[in-house]
Amino acid sequence: MSSGSIEFRHLRYFIAVVERQSFRRAALTLHVSQPPLTRQVQQLEEALGVKLLTRTSTGVETTAAGKVYYEEARHLLMLSEQAAARALLVGQGQIGRLDVGVNGSAVLGAIPQIIRAFRSLYPNVEVVLHSLDRSGQIKALREHRITVGFSRFFADEKDLTWEVIQTERMHVALHHQHPLAGRKILRLSDIGDQLLILYPRNPRPGFIDMMMRLFDRQGISPYRIQEVDDMITAVALVASGLGITLVTDSGCNLQVPGIIHLPLRKSDNATVDLCMIYRNNEEAPLLEAFMTVARNLKGVPARSESA
Repeated sequence: MSSGSIEFRHLRYFIAVVERQSFRRAALTLHVSQPPLTRQVQQLEEALGVKLLTRTSTGVETTAAGKVYYEEARHLLMLSEQAAARALLVGQGQIGRLDVGVNGSAVLGAIPQIIRAFRSLYPNVEVVLHSLDRSGQIKALREHRITVGFSRFFADEKDLTWEVIQTERMHVALHHQHPLAGRKILRLSDIGDQLLILYPRNPRPGFIDMMMRLFDRQGISPYRIQEVDDMITAVALVASGLGITLVTDSGCNLQVPGIIHLPLRKSDNATVDLCMIYRNNEEAPLLEAFMTVARNLKGVPARSESA
């Protein structure tokens, strides 16, 4: 028997004999007969090429080599038990790392809610957020750099699944001194003659295209449109007194001095979906647990009460 043939049962038997200082007492503890136990310890000594135990009139004692081997063997068994426990937790989705792609105004609403709820249930899971636009998330999913992504306007991808987890109402963001600021609610037709600051320029199709379809369905031709890269830039321009912009419920959580948010009337059907996207047929307990939390977000307001 070579050292490569040493198995964990040899270690367990040896440790039991050392701790009980007796082959007989160790055999009783392990629920085995004494001769096989003795033979297992002998095989261990043969494999190591060193004597680990010496018999005495009262039982057994460890040799100097046996003392060292006992400590190392206990450590090995402990590591094995820890590894098994961690593997079980990973298999149950209780620990691990989850890489999440995020983009847009959802980082001001839905995403923090989901992460907070998930971490309260799975505190030992590391959640890492990656700022990626829609095309970047699709690429990262295919390269297994993220596990799940959140964005808007996903189109069908043969190897990916997307689902709507939240539908948000649209609001008009305008300066508090704007002539329309005194209204309680606005219609699309109220803003068609305003300078509209829309975003993002890329990727397309996207939010800009969705808004243009809404105007087109009502026969409205916007007066003028200025395209910018993101919502923050759009709101900053509005705060400077230049035009108006449109934001989601989540976007209303971005509080900028001088900016107010007025909802569009429900009959204008100005809503936008937040989607979750992931790889088809992926069976991962951690992902399943996260998706369950995200799906439970349905019906939860995206706008904070103080917004």
